[in-house]
Amino acid sequence: MRQTIVKDLKYIRSYIETKKFFLVHDSAYNNLKIKAFFDEFSHVDFCGFTSNPLYEQACKGVELFNKSKCELIVAVGGGSTIDVAKCIKLYCRMDSSVNYFNQENFDSGVTLIAIPTTAGSGSESTSHAVIYYEGLKQSISHASILPNCAVLEPSVLDTLPIYQKKCTMLDALCQAIESWWSLNSTDKSRGYARKAILTIKENWEDYIFGNSNSVAEKILDAANYAGRAINITATTSAHAMSYMITSIYKIPHGHAVALCMREVWNYTLNHMNACIDRRGEKYFKDTLDHIATIIDLSYYTSMICKMGMNNPKSINRDAELDILVRLVNPERLRNNPISFSNEAIRDMYLRIVD
Repeated sequence: MRQTIVKDLKYIRSYIETKKFFLVHDSAYNNLKIKAFFDEFSHVDFCGFTSNPLYEQACKGVELFNKSKCELIVAVGGGSTIDVAKCIKLYCRMDSSVNYFNQENFDSGVTLIAIPTTAGSGSESTSHAVIYYEGLKQSISHASILPNCAVLEPSVLDTLPIYQKKCTMLDALCQAIESWWSLNSTDKSRGYARKAILTIKENWEDYIFGNSNSVAEKILDAANYAGRAINITATTSAHAMSYMITSIYKIPHGHAVALCMREVWNYTLNHMNACIDRRGEKYFKDTLDHIATIIDLSYYTSMICKMGMNNPKSINRDAELDILVRLVNPERLRNNPISFSNEAIRDMYLRIVD
């Protein structure tokens, strides 16, 4: 499926001016300048979901979409918002009396337009979504949920809180790094990843600590490149380890994955000789050397330190570590170019959780 990426809301006017559309958004939408643009057109609002959306919430969105007889979906928000919209698109023509996870996925034919309001997840350009079912993160992948159109509008970042800027940008950076070293990497994905990493490195301090709209546009582009990279490769170990950090300690995904990336990177460099390289001798070492021409672990560690991305505090550390190791995401671990034992994963978590 092909996607159109634009930087002007006017481009989508032809989609929405003659059709009743289903607008999926979060609470921040009401403070955005672009709200006035959508208020001109007939639509139905849906915002009944949390920041780590639940399966049941997506089901409510499907029910309202079908009941309202809308013809297309517009998602305005961060990764969670866009993921919910993807689920609504995927499930809206399925049998609502049967768990959607137990049905075969197919293209519903519904048009989806995604407008990210954070520079981070890259969800506007991937065919993946994440929702939680019975407390566990579920990855949904299908070619048809790649949005038909992604609108990169930098003004939506104007009101983004500084902590959210940090978390979402770090998510994009980690996606790009993981995509580059993923077992599934290709020349194309590495090109996207390189652009994302380089752009973030050159602009992150102005974006986080300054107030330049031109810099915001660059970071939004970088996040989109990272999204396009992981759409080819998927993520790896840092993401695999991050999901339960978010679940247990209630910190945003980008914060969690940034901490995991630091320890995965550090552990790998310190144990390279003992690791089994799944893609062939020296693949991971050579790849890390290539990445280090742009960004190395020392620079990355300094970044997250300057941004104050602290470790979460445990209450019952041993019990929590047991859960973290047991429930690390196996699907993303399989994409990693080296394998980690449970002991290695526990050792990394020991450095992530205080």
